Amino acid sequence: MSIGILGAGKIGRAFAHALFSAGIRAKIANSRDPLSLTSALGELQPLITPVDRDEAASADIVLVAVPWSKLPTAFAGLPAWKNRIVIDANNPVETPLIHSVHPLFSSEVVAQLAPDARIVKAFNYLQPHQMVAHTQLDGHKRVQFYAGDDKHAKADVAALIDELGFLGVDLGSLREGSRLIQYPGGVLAGLDLIKADHIRRPKLHNVLR
Repeated sequence: MSIGILGAGKIGRAFAHALFSAGIRAKIANSRDPLSLTSALGELQPLITPVDRDEAASADIVLVAVPWSKLPTAFAGLPAWKNRIVIDANNPVETPLIHSVHPLFSSEVVAQLAPDARIVKAFNYLQPHQMVAHTQLDGHKRVQFYAGDDKHAKADVAALIDELGFLGVDLGSLREGSRLIQYPGGVLAGLDLIKADHIRRPKLHNVLR
C-alpha cells in the first residue's frame, strides 16, 4: 500500500526515518513546497520523496502530524478520502500551550475533518528519537500502540507497524484507545515499553555475593 505523510515536523520526519530504515517508500509534504524539504530529507531520498500536499494525501495510508492549530488548514480542500486510511499522530499540544478539545479526543477531531476516511490513532506518543533510533532493543521489540474503529484499517496499520519492527498492541476503539495514548492526560502517553521474549535472571550465588 502507498504511504503519504502530511507534516514534516519532528513526528513526520521520525516516521519517515522509520520507513526509510525498513526500506519502505513514502511521499511527504509540508505547508510550503517540495523544494523546501529537499535538504531536510537528505539521505532519506529517494525512498522518501518530497511532494505537494495533494499528492501525499492521495496515498492509501496517510499519516498526519501537524501543529494542532494547523489541522483544519492541513485537511482543507483535499480530495475525498474515499475510505482510505488516515493515521492520526497528533496531540492537542503546541508549546507552550496545551489545547483542550474536551469532550472530544484528538482523533475524534481528525475524524470530523476527514469524515470519509478510516481513522487509526498511532505514532503520537513515543518521542521522535525513539521512533528513529531503535525499534528493537537487545532483540526485544519496542511497543507501538494503536486504536481505531475499523478492523480492516487497524489490520493494515498493524501490518505496517510490524514491518517497521515494532510490536503493535491494539487498544480497541478510537475513543477508548486514543484517550489512553493522547498527550496530555493519557495514562500510556510517553511510556516507552519493551516486550521481552525472555528475562535473564541473575544466578543466586551472584545475588548473594
